[in-house]
Amino acid sequence: MRKIKILTLILSVSLLLNSCGEYARTVGKGSMTERYKLAVKKYEAKEYAKALRLFELITPSYRGKPQMERIQFMVAQSNFNEKNYATAAYYFDRFTNNYPNSSKKEEAAFLSAYSYKLASPASSLDQTDTNKAIVAFQMFINTYPDSERLAEANNHYRELQFKLETKAFEIGKTYYKTAQTDFRNYKSAIVAFDNLINDYLGTKLKEEALYFRFKAFHDLVIVSTERKKPNRIKDAKAAYDKLVRNFPESKFLKDSDKLLLEIKNEEKQLVKS
Repeated sequence: MRKIKILTLILSVSLLLNSCGEYARTVGKGSMTERYKLAVKKYEAKEYAKALRLFELITPSYRGKPQMERIQFMVAQSNFNEKNYATAAYYFDRFTNNYPNSSKKEEAAFLSAYSYKLASPASSLDQTDTNKAIVAFQMFINTYPDSERLAEANNHYRELQFKLETKAFEIGKTYYKTAQTDFRNYKSAIVAFDNLINDYLGTKLKEEALYFRFKAFHDLVIVSTERKKPNRIKDAKAAYDKLVRNFPESKFLKDSDKLLLEIKNEEKQLVKS
């Protein structure tokens, strides 16, 4: 039994060394045909990093040839599997443009959008890839309305859209928080919340955005001079009305009523003065 285990280990090591030797030899001195065959072999064996190195070597020689369609798809898929998502999206895009009649065009279009989504960072960071993913998924949905992946594409689209809504909401909250040290940011917060509500009409964040918008108007009243208070009190009341009109049973209503009372007290003080 022990001899069998030793022989198995020796055979495994031998095969590994031969495989490594074959790869190094083909990369260094192999013909383009040998490199192509080994690239496909490595791809099928899920050794994507090695496959990519070989594809890189053979691509110039295969441009314009029938094999290039397969090569370009495998390059895109290899980058995807290696989690090089931005690069994968680029190559899937190229594939759909270069091979509009390919049987893999639909798959490539979906994976392009999905790669952009996976490359998309947290909502607090730059959302360039998020926007690219949204555009790509929208194009996929429009182009392939009968696709088996349609429901999945719609789910991805909604998730990406919500990420942008979250980004817009966090911008408003950041302005609101920093207004405690620079009251001019109350106006910036109000504009940011207005942009969120207007740009994303069905957003789930609308109630909370309207609440913080009202809070910003309220706080702006408190820090205002007597000359500016009358108009700002009017704006704050309108902001309260908008919140209650849209969400009459809002979870923020109790706190908003307290803030409204403070605004009315400010108004009474103005009348007395």
